[in-house]
Amino acid sequence: MKRIFLVACTVLVAMMASAQSKVYFTKEITPESLVKIYHALGVEAKGRVAVKISTGEGGNTHYLKPTLIRQLVEDVNGTIVECCTAYDGSRQDPAKHWQTIHEHGFDSIFAVDLMDEFGEMRIPIKDQRHLKYDIVGDHLSRYDFMINLAHFKGHAMGGFGGVMKNASIGVASTNGKAYIHSAGKTADPKLTWTEGYLAAGKTQDLFLESMAAAAQAVHNYFNGRVIYINVMNNMSVDCDCDGHPAKPQLQDMGIMASLDPVAVDQACLDKVFNYQGRPGDDNKPLIQRINRQHGTYITDYAERIGLGSKKYTLIEIK
Repeated sequence: MKRIFLVACTVLVAMMASAQSKVYFTKEITPESLVKIYHALGVEAKGRVAVKISTGEGGNTHYLKPTLIRQLVEDVNGTIVECCTAYDGSRQDPAKHWQTIHEHGFDSIFAVDLMDEFGEMRIPIKDQRHLKYDIVGDHLSRYDFMINLAHFKGHAMGGFGGVMKNASIGVASTNGKAYIHSAGKTADPKLTWTEGYLAAGKTQDLFLESMAAAAQAVHNYFNGRVIYINVMNNMSVDCDCDGHPAKPQLQDMGIMASLDPVAVDQACLDKVFNYQGRPGDDNKPLIQRINRQHGTYITDYAERIGLGSKKYTLIEIK
């Protein structure tokens, strides 16, 4: 009887291990390695493919460069997609945003679609604790598949930015961004930016919960036809939405990819938090920024609502 019990336990542990999400990792950050890690996922991007990136605020130099992502975008015959911001800056309206897109060299290489240029739409949201729907650019309806190609780095409000931020705030229209930042209180960006959105503390968690819920809404909209990639380079404590970001103090680490957005963001967090820093290659500033905003809570909550799993198996691509 004891032997049967032990065998059953062994089988159960093996099943649990096999159920973990797969996260692929390569230390190499090149156009070729981006294509390679995409193919390692074993899922083909079919139909009309949206490649969601951040085109970067004017003056920022840390965003993912067209030369880095070109081979991947061409491999999937994709369209670069973006939305306008909800704050004053070089991407706050379509005219300014198109100018920034041009200055950063995206429109000279790719087809680019500013998804909320002509309107927005509401998509269903599963977790309605704070948001009743997600407000996104109405051109999202043009696409059958999304490659969420995020730049992993710090963020002034979220603590860090990865694929979940890229899916939630990144895909939201200007009004949608205000709706998420205010945890469903308002969709008026002028009002919420004047108020400073939500302060750190208990209300900060409501913002993070709203981001997780909005990321799940986009994932469900595509019925899971999404690939998630985090590029861990130029990891400043500041986001690509900052026109004057702090200089990165942590070395480039590589690329992570998964079909599970929670797992790939968690894997990047683990990589940063477990890194043995040294002078000139310091992970402490980024960790401090993430902790200041309780940033790791988003993976906890996203797992709780069923968007993905924090448990993963890391598969390194040599």
